[in-house]
Amino acid sequence: MESTILRIEYFNAFYGQTTVLKDIKLSIPQNKITAIMGPSGCGKTTLIRCVNRMHELNPDARVSGRILLDDEDIYARDPIIVRRQIGMVFQKPNPFPTMSIYENVIAGYQLNGIHLSKEEKEKIVTESLRKAALWDEVKESLHRKGTFLSGGQQQRLCIARALAMQPEILLLDEPTSALDPKATSHIEELVAELKNNVTIMLVTHNMAQAARVSDYTAFLYLGELIEFGATGTIFTAPKDKKTEDYLTGKFG
Repeated sequence: MESTILRIEYFNAFYGQTTVLKDIKLSIPQNKITAIMGPSGCGKTTLIRCVNRMHELNPDARVSGRILLDDEDIYARDPIIVRRQIGMVFQKPNPFPTMSIYENVIAGYQLNGIHLSKEEKEKIVTESLRKAALWDEVKESLHRKGTFLSGGQQQRLCIARALAMQPEILLLDEPTSALDPKATSHIEELVAELKNNVTIMLVTHNMAQAARVSDYTAFLYLGELIEFGATGTIFTAPKDKKTEDYLTGKFG
């Protein structure tokens, strides 16, 4: 049995008077890819924003329940530390436009006021870009702006930037929805390799993508966790009628 890195217990999230997540209970296995799937507006992005404490940046947001990383409640800790341990990559690639590729990768350290020697910077930049399968493409142009890269390369740069902080968990919020099929396939291959070093939670609208890359799938509907299990089982023998209806295209 895999070990669990993150436990979500009786978790609720609200925007003002609206309940966005209802009583979520979920255990995320370590060094696996868990896809979070469901129709638009079902709470997928809110869930991962709660996992790295970004949900509360909205003034109307509040939560109840617990999220435990390595058995410690992340809501009892400094959110800045939590966001170092739980990195996030967004839907649209967003390299910092004024920064070079090199500066983008180590931006997390600078934003957190962590001083690095030149040798440490070089090592982190090289390793992170290698992990993000980008090094060979950019090693001659590290001091050019990150924004000159293609969309797929920019997204891999954002992944390198998140990996540079050596997070335990990497959250990917529909990381390929703005990319063409070739760049998408690059990112999917990369994600499959990354799980050797980091646990991944992947929000996706794309059922085929969830089926291809994830080990486990959580299906959310109207803020509730309807079903969670091994991806193969969820796709071939879902237990809940709602999951089956979603997978067969009856709604979504």
